[in-house]
Amino acid sequence: MSSFIHLVCDYAQGDLAWAEVVAALSCKLHDDTRIHTTSVHPFDTVSTGFVVAQLALADRELRPKNMLVFANCAPRKDKKDARPGNEGEGLLFAKLKNGVQVLAVNSGYSLSFVRDQITEIWSTNVEEAGSQFRSRDFFPLAVSKASRGDFSFIKAKMHATEIVPQEPAEVVGYIDSFGNIKTTLRAGDAKLESLTPGTRLKVTVGTHTSTATVATGSFNIMEGDLAFAPGSSGHERRYWELFKRGGSASDEFGHPLAGTPIKVQTA
Repeated sequence: MSSFIHLVCDYAQGDLAWAEVVAALSCKLHDDTRIHTTSVHPFDTVSTGFVVAQLALADRELRPKNMLVFANCAPRKDKKDARPGNEGEGLLFAKLKNGVQVLAVNSGYSLSFVRDQITEIWSTNVEEAGSQFRSRDFFPLAVSKASRGDFSFIKAKMHATEIVPQEPAEVVGYIDSFGNIKTTLRAGDAKLESLTPGTRLKVTVGTHTSTATVATGSFNIMEGDLAFAPGSSGHERRYWELFKRGGSASDEFGHPLAGTPIKVQTA
């Protein structure tokens, strides 16, 4: 039985939707089950996938035992036509190599950052139409069943490489509340191998360009400087971040959205 559930949804923190979803879910869970909520921007499947991976792939000493991750970001962009009954993307159930279970809407990059860690992935018999608010009306029952080890909601076994796209390369992956830009460039990438601390770079994020310094951490640069360095996300292969000591890298680059392309070159 899952004793801890991470909810990752594209609702603003404190939004009424959170209150309704958590209440609906709590009605169906064991009283001892703890829930933590994490918000991403509306329809942002890149950030959703980034967060799912950071939480689901955490080292054993950094994640609760018997943890489940539920991600709901459903932009309904898989079909351009009108959607009868508010039909949305289907709900998928996945098991990862480390034993963590993930329930996520089959949308964009929501599962891309854990794609290589998936050992099993299944479609589900959860309703895809009939409600504009499936995360309140339909999904909680599947989440509660998964948390109890009841898999009667799974339908057909699928192949992750066929239905889940690879994580996007060289883009903004996530922006935290401090304005630090977590990129999808990560340790081991050929593009980063030649970078040494102190190297000056020309960094372009979308249409904004600025100069940054390669660093080893967020505080070994001068106040007000922009740095590019391995960040706190990505576990054994850290994602590199853009951060501005005493300021906001997001402000520096015009508040880019997740998925915005990034170009890094020597200044």
